Parts: sequence; C-alpha cells; structure tokens
Amino acid sequence: MAQGSGGGVGRRALLQGAAAGSAALALPAVAGAAPAAAAPALVHGGRPSADWGVQAGDVTASSGLVWTRSDRPARMVVQTAATESFRNARTWHGPLLGPGTDFTGVTALHGLPAGEQIHYRVLLADPDHPERAGEPVTGTFRTAPDRREDIRFLWSGDLAGQGWGINPERGGYRVFEDMRRRNPDFFVCSGDNIYADNPIPERVTLPDGRIWRNVTTAEKSKVAETLAEFRGAFRYNLLDENLRRFNAQVPTITQWDDHEVHNNWYPGQLLDDDRYRVKDVDVLSARAMRAFSEYFPIRTLRPDARGRVYRVLRHGPLLDVFVLDMRRYRNANSPDRQTDDPQGILGAEQLRWLKRELSRSQAVWKVIASDMPLGLVVTDGPANFEAVAQGDPGAPLGRELQIAELLRHIKHQRITGTLWLTADVHYTSAQHYAPERAAFKDFEPFWEFVSGPLSAGGFPAVKLDGTFGPEQPFLKAPDRANVSPAESPQYFGEVEIDGGSGELTVRLRQEGGEVLFTKTLQPGRVGQ
Repeated sequence: MAQGSGGGVGRRALLQGAAAGSAALALPAVAGAAPAAAAPALVHGGRPSADWGVQAGDVTASSGLVWTRSDRPARMVVQTAATESFRNARTWHGPLLGPGTDFTGVTALHGLPAGEQIHYRVLLADPDHPERAGEPVTGTFRTAPDRREDIRFLWSGDLAGQGWGINPERGGYRVFEDMRRRNPDFFVCSGDNIYADNPIPERVTLPDGRIWRNVTTAEKSKVAETLAEFRGAFRYNLLDENLRRFNAQVPTITQWDDHEVHNNWYPGQLLDDDRYRVKDVDVLSARAMRAFSEYFPIRTLRPDARGRVYRVLRHGPLLDVFVLDMRRYRNANSPDRQTDDPQGILGAEQLRWLKRELSRSQAVWKVIASDMPLGLVVTDGPANFEAVAQGDPGAPLGRELQIAELLRHIKHQRITGTLWLTADVHYTSAQHYAPERAAFKDFEPFWEFVSGPLSAGGFPAVKLDGTFGPEQPFLKAPDRANVSPAESPQYFGEVEIDGGSGELTVRLRQEGGEVLFTKTLQPGRVGQ
C-alpha cells in the first residue's frame, strides 16, 4: 500500500447515495468456480480503474486515511468536499500505485473539520498522461467530534473462515449490509480479516443435504504461503458487493489476529502442518503483515509493514479506542502455568504503552479492542492454551499475570470507564468480571462483550476461567462445531454513547439486526 498526502451536512442521510460509487463497480464476473480475480478487465478505454472500491480508516477529529486499489500503475488523487456535489472540493495528491504494493495505496487527509460529514472521491490517473483518468469512486465518513455528541459504532470479526466464503445464492456477506444500515460512525474489526489457512472450496454439502456454493479464486484454492497468496486472500473479500458498499460508507479501525497467518500462531513457531511447504511462521507472518498493511488504512503501519498494529484512536471527549495486538509479541502457547511471565500475551513494551495511554486518557469511556477474550478458555491442542485464560480458577498464572498487572493499574490509577470488546470464539456473549467472585481481587469490576463471526463457522461455547471472577449473563452459541452461516446467524455488536448523559449502551445483534442482549452503563460509576 503506497501512501501519500496532499495538501455541513446532517448527522446521516447516507443510506442510499453515499456508497453508490462503490456499489456500482464492475468487478470480474464471479460464479461458483470463477477464475482468479487478481486483475480486473481493462475498462474506460485503457484508463486506470478502482474496481476494488475505497475505504477510509483511523479517522480522527481532523484527519483520516483513504485507501484504494488500481488495476495498473496509476497516480492516486483524492478530492474532498462538504457535499456530494463536490463544490469547492479540495484536492489531495496521493501516491503512485504500482506492483510493489499490489497497486494499493493510501492518501492521508489532514486539517479536516471536526464532527462533519466528509465526502470524498478517488480518481486514478495514468502516470504518464495525467489527463487520462478513470471514473471516480466515491465514499464518505464523519470525522470525530471535538465536543460531546452522540456516538454509534459497531464491532465484530472472523471473515471467510472454515471454508464459508462468498455465496452468491445467499446474497454474499449479507451482515455487512445489515451493519451499513445501522449507520455507525465507525467499525472495529477485531481480527481474522481473512483465513489464510482455510482454502475456499467451490461447494460444501450441509448436514441437511443443501449445497453451499462459494465464489472461488486461484489464491484461495490453497493455504497462503507466498506474498501473492496473502494478497489474494485479502482481495477475495473485496469481491463481495456488500463489503464494498460498507467500506465506502463506514470508516474502519482494523486489528489482526491469528488467521491472517495460521491458526493459533505465535512468533518463532515451526508449523507441523502438511499443507505447508513454508514451515517458519516468522516468514509467513512477515508476508501476511506486508499484505495486511497494503490492504487496510492504518496510521501506525507503513506499506512495507514497518510499524505496529496497536494504537489509540481518540473520538472526542466521550471515547478513546485502544487497539491491541495480542499476536506479534506473545510468548509461545503452552500449559501457561508459570508464576513469572514478563512477556505474556502483549509483550512488555505494549503493556507499558497501554498503561501509559490509559492513564493519559481524558475520555469518559475507554474501550479496549482486544483480539482475544480474557476469561474464556481457548485451547491450542490437548495441553496448551491460546488466549489469556488456562482454566485454573486460582491466582493468576502465565499470561493472566500481565492482565492482573493491567487491571491493578487501572484500579490504583482510578481509571474509570473501561470495557473490553472482542470476537475470536465464533459466538456472542457478555461477561461481567468482579473481584468478589474472583481469586485475584485487586481490580474494579468491568464488562467484556464478544461478537462474531461475520462469515465463518459457528462453534460451541468454551468454559469460563474463575481467576478474574467472570459471570456470563448472556450467551448464544451453536451446540456443534463449524455450523455454517446458512444454519446459524452471524453476529455483530453495537455501542451507542449518549452525547448528553454520557450513558453507554451495548447491544449484541445478529444477522438481520435483531437485538439479542442489551446492557447500559453509567459514566464514572465504579462497580457496575
């Protein structure tokens, strides 16, 4: 992803027109067994085209990143305006898009007005003949407010997992249209944006005899090992019209987890997986991070994958979002019962950063976007553990030691308004953690909410670990493994913050928009 920068509407009213530029794109014809979709057909008389759509990311009160992908070398140009007419548009000259970044690029926008709807359009011009530009592709986003205003955002994760890809007969990734209609200010993707280790077959027979038919591509016919295959895995999802429409309207805050590389991976691992010629996970993860950095607009990552995923996004006086990376800095998965563990699941440097930024935060609500749950026992084989909890309900051990240190810091620094959001386990639930139920007691009560998948197999609920005293007032999960999206609904979560009272309401929703569980929290109140 190449990067570059250049130099009054109501809150919404965007459901019909805002994403039209992306929805109308003419991607290659895809059917049950489509050919590889690496190169859209030449259009507009040989002019560059942005058939893969646009997306905005990491939007703040004064800035945002705009992403696109070209079908050939092109110069990226972005125009922004206060209205869809693009009167008095401001022009931003972006980077040259070429094969070094798989023809992707990001243009950074600065000096934007706070709390305003920004309309943008991306033009791709022939580098040698700038007057030859393709059709513009439009999008929109709302900058973060600089005063107390209502906020709505969504979160979920886990896309195209276990072989459940884009099924045209089902309408593709329908959950993205459900989410777009909620008109959120932004969307947090909690990881597993792709399943690099899960090929997409042409068809799958369901237990009742029905046939699930996927769009297929050459890159998704096998596990991803080369940079080209990782890039192809990220491109695959953009074949879905629902996702492209969503991206054109809803800015993202994106994190990653294990399936961007391989199930349950950790640094230094050597794979015992016969599907792979490349066994060194460090090699695979470097290629995956390169492709990840090319396909998502993330302000702390460069297109050559230098930088980091963990960061904080400030969304006005009511909200800060702390994005974690529980993958790149963790220790090896193990029985996880050591009594000293300075590396843990975050690494020492990321833990110091998180404690420091939480202490500095002046926001009423501090949302910790975690790519893994805290008190759910996620296993890795018969003896090892993948997340924080390891099933021992006693005093903190292993990776729990690092979380205990963080929770103690939050209490002793009198940091209020924290809650945790995650996905990962392929069902939806709500956990309340309280010291009176816990083995470790030096923390204040808090909530953790789980929602997902977006399009992947559903899985049964895992056990709770009693170390931090979780109680689970809500759970919805299938009773068998890898239940298809045709049999079990997909899930997403919604958070609304009232600009006047500061109340925060979490709703766990399922595909179609139905509310499954609601919890309202009061600002500044300890012990709720």
